Amino acid sequence: MIEAIEQSSVLKPFYQDESCTIYNADCRKVLPFLPSFDLVVADPPYGMEFQSNFRAVKHSKIEGDERLPVDLIWLAMSKALRASYVFCRWDNLSMMPRCKSVIAWVKNNWSMGDLKHEHGRQWEACCFYPESMHEFITRIPDVIYADRTGNDLHPTEKPEKLIRTIIGANVGETILDPFMGSGTTLVAAKLEGRRAVGIEIDEEYCQIAVNRLRQKVLF
Repeated sequence: MIEAIEQSSVLKPFYQDESCTIYNADCRKVLPFLPSFDLVVADPPYGMEFQSNFRAVKHSKIEGDERLPVDLIWLAMSKALRASYVFCRWDNLSMMPRCKSVIAWVKNNWSMGDLKHEHGRQWEACCFYPESMHEFITRIPDVIYADRTGNDLHPTEKPEKLIRTIIGANVGETILDPFMGSGTTLVAAKLEGRRAVGIEIDEEYCQIAVNRLRQKVLF
C-alpha cells in the first residue's frame, strides 16, 4: 500500500520510513488519491476555535477549527475497510454520522468551563463505525481510562495509551489519520507493529511528528 502511494505523481511525502508516511497538506486534497486502509483513526477539529492561552509557550490556533468538518469526516471514513474511530466533543455527537458505539475517554482531570452552571467535563467521545470486514482482536469496553498528556506538543493531543488501546483491539495492518496533529496515531501504530499514513496541514506539527517517530526504537 505504501508503495502504491509513492507512485502517485500528485503526492509528495513530507516524511516516510518503513512503517509511516506523512503528508503536509489539506486532507481534502490528499484523501481522493489514497487507497483504502484497514482502520481510520481521526481526531478532527471540534469546531470550537480552540487556542491554548494557559501556557508559557502558546500553541498556534488549530487550522479549520471554526466548524466541525463533517464533510471531511465522511470522506475519511470512506477510506476504511474495517472500521473508523472519530473523536469529538459531547456537543458534537448530534452532528456526527450515526455510529455503532461511543467510546468515552476518561481523563485524570477535568476542564474548568462554566464553574457556576456546568459540571466539570472529564471525558471526550470517540465514535466507532465498523465496516463489514471489521473484526476485533480483543473486544474492549466503551470506557477507556488514560491520563492526559499535558498538551505539550499540540493543544488537543491524545495520549499514546488511548490510541494504542484502540488500534490494538482491532484486526488491521494499515491505519489512516487524516488530521494527524503531533503524530500520536502514527507513533501508536508503529509501536503496535502496524503501518500508518498521516495527513496534517500545519508543517510545524508534521515536524513534531517526524521527531517523535525517529525517537521510537522498536525491540
